[in-house]
Amino acid sequence: MSGAVALTRRGRLVVFLTVLVTVLAAAVAVGPAVVATASAGDPIEVRTVTVQPGQTLWDIAVASASGDPRDAVHEIEQLNHLDGAEIQIGQSLDVPVTD
Repeated sequence: MSGAVALTRRGRLVVFLTVLVTVLAAAVAVGPAVVATASAGDPIEVRTVTVQPGQTLWDIAVASASGDPRDAVHEIEQLNHLDGAEIQIGQSLDVPVTD
């Protein structure tokens, strides 16, 4: 006896499928992080703003943007993972620094 294990056709199929599922699971787990890193582009400089009573996201965008406030609102929403323009008093927001 040589001690070698001989796999049957069914055994080889099970090993192949196990490896395939493992590779696919790893790709699904790592894939989004790779895409997010690749699509993020160059890092931007931000400052943290605390929302004051009566202040809106539009007000913050107008105060911080040198261009179109609509673009600034969209960028602030993306930076802070906001679903819309609703913000809360005392909330800290990352706002892009413009020259």
